[in-house]
Amino acid sequence: MKRRLLMGGIAASTLAAPFIANAQAPLTLNGAVQFNDDHAFNKTLLKFEELVKKYYGKPINFVLHRNSSLGLEKQYFEYMAQGKAVDYAVVSPAHMSTFSKAAPFIDAPFLFRDLAQWNKVLDLDLLKPVADEVAQKAQVMLIGYAGGGVRNIFVNKPVSNLAEIKGLKVRVQGAPIWSKTFAAAGMSPTVIAYNEVYNAIQNNVISAGENEAAGVESMKFYEVAPNLAMTEHAITIRPVCFSSKTFKSLPKDLQDAVVKAGKEAGAYGRQVESGEDEQKLVALEKAGKLKRIPFKDRAEMKKLVDPVMAAYAKEIGAEGIFTQIVATN
Repeated sequence: MKRRLLMGGIAASTLAAPFIANAQAPLTLNGAVQFNDDHAFNKTLLKFEELVKKYYGKPINFVLHRNSSLGLEKQYFEYMAQGKAVDYAVVSPAHMSTFSKAAPFIDAPFLFRDLAQWNKVLDLDLLKPVADEVAQKAQVMLIGYAGGGVRNIFVNKPVSNLAEIKGLKVRVQGAPIWSKTFAAAGMSPTVIAYNEVYNAIQNNVISAGENEAAGVESMKFYEVAPNLAMTEHAITIRPVCFSSKTFKSLPKDLQDAVVKAGKEAGAYGRQVESGEDEQKLVALEKAGKLKRIPFKDRAEMKKLVDPVMAAYAKEIGAEGIFTQIVATN
């Protein structure tokens, strides 16, 4: 195993314990991410590493497994829950639905009006009930909140209004709220693994997907779906996650460093991704790889989706969080 913390006191005398602690090799923490270092998630996790080292002030090793070398986010979350292979990662709330019905809701379509409201909700820690549930049921801590990408629909044909997206076969995340809201807007949502979306569009299994700029760029979705309908239907929340089982094995000063670094790295990640969003789209357009298409019926789409959101919040016991978010100005 990658670490063994010798606590002393039980098998060693109090005099011998410091010697044992000093003699052991530095602890190694393993992270995982689906992308390369150009992606906002990597930048967030590298900032986390930097801050932990700064606040801990003792020798410690970090290994960040890049480019899906350990699988996808769903696997990372399962590994962290089991306390093996992955200690920290950025994971979409959609992949936490097995343990918390409320988790995917914090990343749901049309939940936030704009980036200002989104930032305020995170700063006020209104998502704490979700984090508490995930920690209890999944044994994974949400130690910070990155994200900030505005999600739009990339399509293999131009679409600009509700009539043109009616029946559109679009890939959505696995959490039920995504299928429900996209169906309410008149589309035909389907759940497909993230790494299969490109081929699915290329082979006409589906016509579209939805993502923020960083995802469209890194996965080259523009090659098969060069039209970006500016639905602005969601603003991403990407929790910085840490295995509770790993956390409990760490010395107190390292635990404190992890918690502090997680919160700060999340805030850094939000700045990075929200700031890079527009830059990436402009660059893709200038390169002739993507065309942004204004979506005329966003307000009407939201009206269709709102009742679904309210009903779903009630169904999963997230009415309190939903009410607080809606009331946040």
